[in-house]
Amino acid sequence: MENKRAEGAGVIEVLTTALLRIHFVCVRIIKEGFLRTAAEAYPKAEKYLAAWTMTVRAARWRNMAELRRVYPSADLVVVGSGKSAVVFNVCGNTYRLIVAIHFDRQIAYTLRFLIHAEYSKDSWKNEL
Repeated sequence: MENKRAEGAGVIEVLTTALLRIHFVCVRIIKEGFLRTAAEAYPKAEKYLAAWTMTVRAARWRNMAELRRVYPSADLVVVGSGKSAVVFNVCGNTYRLIVAIHFDRQIAYTLRFLIHAEYSKDSWKNEL
């Protein structure tokens, strides 16, 4: 009887240790200071960018379909380098936030924050 108790305690200890090692992988934002600078330059977008930052930090998106459940208007765009970037509409169509999201690594690289007129020129695509 004493052996079974000791054995059970060992199993519980192993499970507890394993649970302590589990961590949740959320999206990491690279160049988060870029978002603060954009918010300072465009105060109208400040609340959106703060909410976007909190949402992305907590996200565990595995693909574009999952991202679109939260941001239905987000578009996947192929840029000049042949890579993809996600374009988020900010404050309706007033601004665009352009981000490279690596779903497999759970990393979001903030690339550009543009007013609608700059975005419409499409020259930003050749720069990325």
